[in-house]
Amino acid sequence: MIARTPFARAAASVILASALVFGTTGCTFITSQATLNQYDPSDGISGRVGDLQLRNVLAIEGEDGKAVSLLLTVVNSGGPHSLTIQYDVDGEKTTVTQVIDGNSTTSFGNTVDEEQIVLLNPGVPAGGLLPIYFQYGQAEGTQLLVPVLEATGIYSELAPPAILR
Repeated sequence: MIARTPFARAAASVILASALVFGTTGCTFITSQATLNQYDPSDGISGRVGDLQLRNVLAIEGEDGKAVSLLLTVVNSGGPHSLTIQYDVDGEKTTVTQVIDGNSTTSFGNTVDEEQIVLLNPGVPAGGLLPIYFQYGQAEGTQLLVPVLEATGIYSELAPPAILR
């Protein structure tokens, strides 16, 4: 027969509690925290060019696929800049320039009332990735592979105007 002293009962309780706690939370001791992984929490992609943070960049395709509306938000932590947006059309570079005010946040095409940046004949269908190069002044530019989406659901009113297609 096993003697059950108060000390033996306390030791057994501590061992059981320790096993329960380690068994239910032990994996967090060896797994990296997911909150430390940087990701884009929306349909678009993000990047950075010098003082400019490019956030949630995506393209919405028009009905006939001959134009896309470029949606993006630019957060500028420096002075005013002329942002150059360059993409390829049938082997030739096409450039669009937008002035970004200093120390500001500027959005393009994210709502019906905002200014749109329309890219003609991008040659990438919905579901594809459109390579776009962003650069200003002497800052080192960056190329983003921008997702092209159909103008459906929440994006149905953000397609390029029919007059431009």
